[in-house]
Amino acid sequence: MSCFARLLLILLFGLFPSLAAADESNFLQSLQGKWTGKGTVIRRIGTSPINVACTFALAAAGPSLSMRGNCRGLLVVNRAISADLRVNGTRYSGVYVGPAGGRSGLSGKRQGNTIDLAVHWAQEVNGNRSANMTIQQVGGNSLNLRTIDRDPTTGKSVVTSDIALRRL
Repeated sequence: MSCFARLLLILLFGLFPSLAAADESNFLQSLQGKWTGKGTVIRRIGTSPINVACTFALAAAGPSLSMRGNCRGLLVVNRAISADLRVNGTRYSGVYVGPAGGRSGLSGKRQGNTIDLAVHWAQEVNGNRSANMTIQQVGGNSLNLRTIDRDPTTGKSVVTSDIALRRL
């Protein structure tokens, strides 16, 4: 292999991480804005779902995304929810603070228009400390937030929150 070919390969491989970071930053920018919607939340597997209405503000700055929101259910219950994500290359990591208030860890990556995250709960939820969360962009004006946990009795996956948002 010639010196020129080696140099070209080194330059190309050096560019890929920055191209991936630019692509992720552009994706995060596309999520920025105010969102509102409805969905369901299951507080404990085996209980009935609660209908919720939610509002979120998403702000993107370079490789970071911040989500701040509230979900209201049962007419009087209003809970703050937040998440802060940072992307390094193609890997996402961050913190989720749910209705219980604990800081849970997030890690994962984006596949197409979906950020697929593993959640490590701050405390045991549904008999374990792990779940999955997805943030899915549907077109330019819709966003789906979903959390999937495992039923400790059956071992089957259960959708514990499913919220469909639209851009305001």
